[in-house]
Amino acid sequence: MPTALITGPTSGIGLSFARRLAAEGYDVVLVARTESKLSSLAAELGDRYGVEAETITADLAEAADRDRVAARLRDEERPVDLLVNNAGFSTGGHFERNEFSALRSQLEVNVTAVLQLTHAALPGMLARRGGDVINVSSIAGFLPGRGSTYTASKAWVTSFTEGLAAGTRGSGVRLLALCPGFTRTEFHERADIDMSGLPRSFRLDADFVVHESLRDLRRGRAVSVPGNQYKALASVSRLLPRWLVRRVAGRTARGRD
Repeated sequence: MPTALITGPTSGIGLSFARRLAAEGYDVVLVARTESKLSSLAAELGDRYGVEAETITADLAEAADRDRVAARLRDEERPVDLLVNNAGFSTGGHFERNEFSALRSQLEVNVTAVLQLTHAALPGMLARRGGDVINVSSIAGFLPGRGSTYTASKAWVTSFTEGLAAGTRGSGVRLLALCPGFTRTEFHERADIDMSGLPRSFRLDADFVVHESLRDLRRGRAVSVPGNQYKALASVSRLLPRWLVRRVAGRTARGRD
C-alpha cells in the first residue's frame, strides 16, 4: 500500500486529506502538535478504512521537531509516496503590531517546514522515479497583503513549488501548489479574522478543495486553484498592472491578509 505523510491533519483541509487518502488505500503518517487529536484520528482512520496510521507529535515551528519529521521522510525502508505539506497559520493583524516571535514562528511553519520536508522527501522519490508532493499555498499568495506576512509566505510556497515542478518534469515525480480561497475551517477563527461579510459563493468546502487538488495533481498540473470564482481572481491578478493590484488589495485588506 502507498504511504502519505500529512502535516496538520487534525482539522480543516488537512483532515480532509487524511480521510480522502485513507479512503483511497494510503497508509498515513500524521504530523501535528496535539498527541490526543492525532491518536483519535489514527484510530478513526484505522477502524474505518483498515489502513495503518502512524503518528508523529511535532511542532513544525521548532527545528528539532522538523528534523524528526524530515528523518521519517528520508527513511527508505518505509518510503513515503505522497507528502502533503498542509500545516500553516496566519498571525492576522498589522505587521508592526505583531510580536516578532509570532512572525518568526509563522515563517518557520509556512516556509521553512515546506522547504525542509520537501528537501527530505524529494531525493528518495526521484531515485524511485515516483512520488508526489502537494504544498498547500493560498489564493492570498497572488495578492499583496499589508498585514502579517502570511501572503508573502504563501507567494513563496507557490513559486517554490512551480519551480520544482518544472525542474523535475519527466522524472516520475509530481509537485503541486494548492491555492485555495476562503475555506470553511478553523483557520480564520484562530487568526482572529472576521469572515462574516464574505459572500457564501466565496466559501469553499474542504472536501471539495482536496478533491480538486488531487484531480489536478493527477492531470499533471503544477498549480491548483479550486473554484471558478478563485480561478478568475487568480487570472485577473496576473493580468492587471501590479500598481493597480496593490491599490485594490490595500483598500480591501483593512490591515488583514
